[in-house]
Amino acid sequence: MYERAPRHRPAGAQRHNRRVPASPLLWDIFCQVVDNHGDLGVCWRLSRELAARGHRVRLWVDDATALAWMAPGACQGAVPGVRVLPWTRPIDPALLAGLPRADVWVEGFGCQIATDFIAYNACSPAAGGRNDLQSPVWINLEYLSAEAWVERMHGLPSPVLHGPAAGWMKWFFYPGFTPRTGGLLREADLPARQAAFDRAAWLRTHRIDWRGERLVSLFCYEPPALGALLDAWAQGDEPTRLLVTAGRAAAAVRQAIEDQKWPRSPPNKRGQLSISYLPQLTQAAYDELLWACDGNFVRGEDSLVRALWAGAPFVWHLYPQPEDDAHHAKLDAFLEWLDAPPALRRFHHVWNGVTDEALPAPDLPAWRACTQAARKRLLAQDDLVTQLVRFIGQKR
Repeated sequence: MYERAPRHRPAGAQRHNRRVPASPLLWDIFCQVVDNHGDLGVCWRLSRELAARGHRVRLWVDDATALAWMAPGACQGAVPGVRVLPWTRPIDPALLAGLPRADVWVEGFGCQIATDFIAYNACSPAAGGRNDLQSPVWINLEYLSAEAWVERMHGLPSPVLHGPAAGWMKWFFYPGFTPRTGGLLREADLPARQAAFDRAAWLRTHRIDWRGERLVSLFCYEPPALGALLDAWAQGDEPTRLLVTAGRAAAAVRQAIEDQKWPRSPPNKRGQLSISYLPQLTQAAYDELLWACDGNFVRGEDSLVRALWAGAPFVWHLYPQPEDDAHHAKLDAFLEWLDAPPALRRFHHVWNGVTDEALPAPDLPAWRACTQAARKRLLAQDDLVTQLVRFIGQKR
């Protein structure tokens, strides 16, 4: 996932071909961590790609802990152009002192920028914060959805009516899957990195004893149908190796194995299914995991987008919202855009707890054409950073 300064470049890091914009901008991006894989992952990818295109970014995070493994060196300034700052409440006045006002403010996933930060920038001469100067372009960067209302809301203004920034304007910016939305995060160097990827070498590096069996990655919450899926692969007609990500997915698999009372020998193997547990992966290594596999089970927002770029068949586990089941409508809208075949729709419904019927047999080869067609449609559209920079230029 991460880039470092050339003289301290670790193994596996990638160089960006830096594209300096005509007018580089200073960005403040705010991230309030709820699920550190998604919220922080998306905000970090956005910050890094903006820097790769010549902009300067201050990423304000209330909990940057996950960057230690997601992007080693990020908090120490390893990525030129990106500075990670602590979003405390209140923000340390000494930290604010002397920081020039940014050209752009971004509220990641609709989080609200701290009032003390707004007050300092709106009123403090040290920040250049006089209301007679141009205010920052203030972006409310929202969650990703394929629902129809996203196209209607994308790009709409939201006047600030109260507080020190009264009279300023926020703008809704919605990532999305169609040309009338803000697009998806896609690094400029992604196609080249993917084309140069060596599957066998990557598996050897990560000590995965691959012998030609089907490879499937698993990144999920706790789907009720997980035990049924493991059982189906164990009893299947071809060998499958499941590559399980660290954290909740690994805990869920171990619990399912315990519930099913797998034999203890041989370890992590039953019938046609073998299981390999992975360590925490950087974003770059996670992308490569998706490229290495014949099928991917992903969760949340960031890994969904990465699965689409990988082009292999995938199953999406949405963040559960049991209070109103809002994730059900979000899932159906996505499956409609994806033009998913009936079996893939049924699988998603069971996997996400929409229905409690028996889990259909996964048919990864049959689902591949669907993913490839979706990826082709997305590659024909401008990526999120390109659209966001263009939008900022129009508003400035």
